[in-house]
Amino acid sequence: MEAATVNVPRSDALVFFGATGDLAYKQIFPALQAMAKSGELDVPVIGVARPEWTLEQFRERARSSVSEHGGLDVRAFETLSARLQYLSGDYNDPALYGKLKLALGASARPLHYLAIPPSMFGVVIAGLHAAGCDARARVVVEKPFGRSLASARELDATLHAVFPESAVFRIDHFLGKEAVQNLLYFRFANAFLEPIWNRNYIDSVQITMAEDFGVQGRGAFYEEVGAIRDVVQNHLLQVLALLAMDAPVGRDAESMHAEKLRLLRSMRPLRPEDVVRGQFVGYRDEPGVAKDSNVETFAALHFRIDNWRWAGVPFYVRTGKNLAITSTEVLVDLKPTPVSIFDEPRDAHSNYFRFRLSPEVAISAGARVKTPGEDMRGEVVELVVRSGRPRGKSAYERLLGDALRGDTSLFTRDDCVEAAWALVDAVVRDAPPPLPYAPGSWGPEASRALIEGEQHWHDPVSEKTPC
Repeated sequence: MEAATVNVPRSDALVFFGATGDLAYKQIFPALQAMAKSGELDVPVIGVARPEWTLEQFRERARSSVSEHGGLDVRAFETLSARLQYLSGDYNDPALYGKLKLALGASARPLHYLAIPPSMFGVVIAGLHAAGCDARARVVVEKPFGRSLASARELDATLHAVFPESAVFRIDHFLGKEAVQNLLYFRFANAFLEPIWNRNYIDSVQITMAEDFGVQGRGAFYEEVGAIRDVVQNHLLQVLALLAMDAPVGRDAESMHAEKLRLLRSMRPLRPEDVVRGQFVGYRDEPGVAKDSNVETFAALHFRIDNWRWAGVPFYVRTGKNLAITSTEVLVDLKPTPVSIFDEPRDAHSNYFRFRLSPEVAISAGARVKTPGEDMRGEVVELVVRSGRPRGKSAYERLLGDALRGDTSLFTRDDCVEAAWALVDAVVRDAPPPLPYAPGSWGPEASRALIEGEQHWHDPVSEKTPC
């Protein structure tokens, strides 16, 4: 994020643990090649992992990664390849961190990226500290940021035993997506929204993150998380915060974090009646999944915000695997006119704002217009803006660049993580069995009853179909 200028020193080396893993292969190497192409990669890149590879094997892994994910750029890859180093060893072995200290050489402000399971964070952080690799350093950690409120606090304690909060970068790639950035910009760059962006004019808000595929062979992983831990507690609550928070006093990271935190703390913790959990039929047949699994692959939730702007406005959040289509979308439904002077029903969703975050990026406004003829009758139309420009930086390219610069704007702070966990903790710990639903549907029928009054879920449609 190109935030207000902050006088913080730039990191002078990038160390990433788990360099031979899946995340590095799919995300980190392509992002590093893009940074090399734009001239942003001006530091040594030290990969650390268990396999006893040579540097040439490591470079070949990087080449294979960028070729498969985004395409090989010969000149940019040559720049990246020249900066690569590789260290192998056991994370429990102090000798590994001694080798890292030597490899860092004169580097005074390294950035350590922990692309490893959270269970290893404590071991690696202690090893970095014992070898003196933590001085003036920063650390990047991947979600999940704990599995509960208690475990999130334990994770923070582990990080803070060595690194101050200002040096901790909790990476949620969703915040680095261009579409999510566009949502933030649209809200606060346009004066026409503010007068109506409140409980006086907005009837409800819906956020849907749907995927038309299942767990794709990652059943063992999904058994450890489920839909609420995987995307609601982090991705979707972050989107909700961007939609509902007040304008920050500035563009700096602290101002952004302060408004998000204030919004999250004004929300009511979920009750069992606020949640419908589902599990697609066939999930228990997936490799790595228990035959009596209680893990949800679908969740619909009703959030409430107790502040002057949003009191009484329901915020509905829904996500799931094996749903009808793949789409992430926000629908902000406006209240109907106070009196209808035409002989027509006041349709739900006739006046709204729609933000499609994926697979395409679009912003729409719904309105009624008169249909041709003698009668004063109308129809709902959408005014749609779609960006035909290149998508810009990938999420990981943007976030890695920000971390190297020390810009925390798009990263999650410890108090915000804990505030988000406090909202969902009770329903994650003590949840009833999930309800079955058919693959290709929109989840359990019971989720329809979660919507209050005469409203109903807005089901996103395929991007190839007029909305």
